[in-house]
This record gives sequence, structure tokens and C-alpha cells, in this order.
Amino acid sequence: MQQPIVPPYLLDRIADSGHRFPLAAEAARRSLLHDAPRRELRGVPPLLPPDRAEPRLPAALPDAPSHPDRRISDAEGTEKLPGRLVRREGEHATGDESVDDAYNGLGDTHRLYDRVFGRDSIDGLGMPLEATVHFGEKYDNAFWDGERMVFGDGDGEVFRGFTDSLSVIGHELSHGVTEHTAGLRYRGQPGALNEHVSDAFGALVEQYALGQDAEAATWLIGEGIFTDEVQGRALRSMLEPGTAYDDDVLGRDPQPAHMRDYVETTDDNGGVHLNSGIPNRAFALAARELGGFAWEHVGRIWYDTLTSGRLGRDATFAEFATETVHQAEQRFGPGSREAKAVRSGWQTVGVLPGSGEARHEE
Repeated sequence: MQQPIVPPYLLDRIADSGHRFPLAAEAARRSLLHDAPRRELRGVPPLLPPDRAEPRLPAALPDAPSHPDRRISDAEGTEKLPGRLVRREGEHATGDESVDDAYNGLGDTHRLYDRVFGRDSIDGLGMPLEATVHFGEKYDNAFWDGERMVFGDGDGEVFRGFTDSLSVIGHELSHGVTEHTAGLRYRGQPGALNEHVSDAFGALVEQYALGQDAEAATWLIGEGIFTDEVQGRALRSMLEPGTAYDDDVLGRDPQPAHMRDYVETTDDNGGVHLNSGIPNRAFALAARELGGFAWEHVGRIWYDTLTSGRLGRDATFAEFATETVHQAEQRFGPGSREAKAVRSGWQTVGVLPGSGEARHEE
């Protein structure tokens, strides 16, 4: 199914903003019409049985070369996929910023998964990384459709082009990794976890490419895709959910940061882009408590969780939290700093690992 970076509730606000952003309002309405038919659930790859769980990685991997197979196509303003192939692996830059940014971003994402987690592409088997740019007319989104990344150019009033943010590229490709591992169902709590996993690894792609430790990282998803007309830093903040934007027209970032504020809704596949703020904060807090490079500890723990074969497609926040603590203990040892930091992160946001419950109160 299509898994877009911009949630429908934000596009709804933009669609109603014609007095301030007339071009963006029309673009958002078209984007909503395009996205709606693709929000229905479809099958996802089955959970890996325990005897087929991916092998546990060592505590560190050598900084080996990464060898992606990238193919970038140009939809040329249409909604026809894949579009015209314009750049293959190893070819020189085209001079089209969207094409070249997509090419580089796919490479950065492959590099993180390959060098840090030993995973060769999305499926772990060298799957080509395909992307289409210049999709649609002022299309206000980017999405993973199960086969490729698709980028709109934005409307120019609210959104810039969606290849401008490396965390967006890493986020969308990570939906593919989730499809090929835990297969978290895209609705309700498992859907919010699906979005969370993409935010977490999208942030790690950016941090790895920039050489940022957990303290220096912004923990922002989609930084730079808003124009200067919008009062906002990014689409989401993992460290401080609910603070990414606060605009007179677009409103305030509605993401909750604690289970007491969990949003019960039928919109957005049960609030998958909203409630992902809760596990996002748990991840960022654990990373900051441990310090250093996040991909070396919480990143490995979360990757182990996805690939262990122990996580159900309908996992709740509490079940996912319990598994991350288990994986932290398996990799770093019971009572380790890593296991304690992961448990503390979840408890701070009102999720109790091992309890089977998530806490809605203080």
C-alpha cells in the first residue's frame, strides 16, 4: 500500500488554506484525491518464523563498501509510473537536482543498512533501489508504493521538493524494510509502529551520512521541506513530538508525546502518523541517554527487533517495547546500560515493557 510522508490531516489543513496559500490549497486537494484510493490495506509479507529469523549481527561491522543498484526515473509531471529512466547506478550527475538528490539519498540509505546492519538493500538480497521524481502536478507528498520511492515537487508555497530531505528518503525506503521483515499492519498501534520505525531509521540515515551523534542530531523528520512561508521546522520531531510546526494556517503539530494523550481516531488508518510520536520519543530518549552514535546501540536493537521473527504483524506498543528490551538484553546483556536506557525511554512515554499494557495516565 502507499505509505506517504505527509499525513492526510496536514493536507486537509493546507487544502483549506486558500486565502493564504491558494496554489498550495489546490495542490493539497489534488494530492488528497490521489492518495485516498491507495490507503486501503493490502497484504504484507508474513512474519519470519523463528527458524528463519535473520542472523544476529556482531557488535560492530567493518566500514565496508556499499554497492547499491539505483535507478532514477522522471515522471515529467504525470502520474504514470515508473516514468522515463534518467540515471542508472554509476552514471554521472544529470544536473536535475531532484534526480541527483534522489540518487544520493538512495545511496546513503543503502549505506546505513549495508555497513551498519549487514543488510543488502531493502529485501536483504540486493533488490534494486528505484525512485521516480517529478511525480504529478505540484504533488505534495512522497511515498513508498511497495516497489519504488515516488517524489512530488511540492507546491512551492508550503512544500519544497520532497527530495530535499534525506530523512524523508530514508523514512520511505525503511517502509520497504519493514514490509520484508516484521510486516507491521498499517493500522492502529502496529501502523503507528510502522511509521515510527521509518522515522527512526530515516533519522539514522541522516545521522550516519552527516556523522552526527545523538546529542548533535536534530531528530527532525522532513527538515527543510517547508518553505520560508511556514512557521515550522519539519513534519515531525522525534525528540519533542508536537513541536515540529506551529503555523497560523496549518495549525500546531498534533503528535502526542505520551500515552495519556494517545489519539483514538478512524482517520489516517487509525492515527498512524499521529501516535507514532510516542514510540519516536522513546527511541530518541534512549539514544540521548546512551550518547554516542545512535546507530551503534538503539539502531541495532530496533533492527534486531524487526528481524528476530518474534514480532507479530499486529504488535502493540507494549509488545514492541517488550521485544526491544529483550533484544537489548540479548545483544548487550541483562542489566546493561543499553537495556536500561531502552526500558527507561518507554517508561517515560507511558509504555510499560513486559506488562502487555500501555499506560494512558501519568
